[in-house]
Amino acid sequence: MATELLLQLALTAIAVVANALSAFAGGGAGLIQLPALILLGLPFASALATHKLASVALGVGAAGRHWRASSLDSRLSLLILLGGLPGVLIGARSVLAIPNDVATAGLGLLTLLLGLYSSRRPELGKSNRTVSHNRLQKLIGVAVIFMIGILNGSLTSGSGLFVTLWLVRWFGLSYPRAVAHTLILVGLAWNGTGALVLGFSGEIRWSWIPALIAGSLAGGYLGAHLSLRKGSRLVKSAFEWLALLMGASLLIRSL
Repeated sequence: MATELLLQLALTAIAVVANALSAFAGGGAGLIQLPALILLGLPFASALATHKLASVALGVGAAGRHWRASSLDSRLSLLILLGGLPGVLIGARSVLAIPNDVATAGLGLLTLLLGLYSSRRPELGKSNRTVSHNRLQKLIGVAVIFMIGILNGSLTSGSGLFVTLWLVRWFGLSYPRAVAHTLILVGLAWNGTGALVLGFSGEIRWSWIPALIAGSLAGGYLGAHLSLRKGSRLVKSAFEWLALLMGASLLIRSL
């Protein structure tokens, strides 16, 4: 009984920390939560399915705070959903043609480059930019979101950071607004879709879900609140550090 209580408390604490960090920086809950579930004894497939389902609560927690602040753009949100959800379904229902360690190494390298790219551009994402795209540029934007959706459905972590930076770079959002779109649309819609597909595999550890959801809700709200209060500069810095740490972690994991 005492051991089970300690386990549930540990799961809640892990979820609070992982999801608060993710909600503040725009992605990366899987960097902490997924390895922790594996270390606590879950097989990889079960840990991934359990993590995906619990991550939906991150979107719920963040949504409550960001909707109060009116952070979302309805047209851009629709593009993210229409472009990303088909990719998530494809990724969740298929196995990548390349070996898992190669895919993980590639994702780690790209994530490192994201952090370096952002850090070399001090003014990137400090404020919202007015961007006017023609039809081709909009299609390019949606196509990239579709490809990130495939990564979200098939790989374990990192896709939220890609969405955040793409929204900053291509669509002109500030980091706090980009983080808001990532958390709500990726956290709720994309992860919810992936969790639904993975749920049919029967790999979810249901006895761990309540503690993880409680921690994800609290962490998501806390991180979103700090993101809105602290402003673009600190959110940008957190994004860059998290991208560098996640990239290094993925590269090490692939060895």
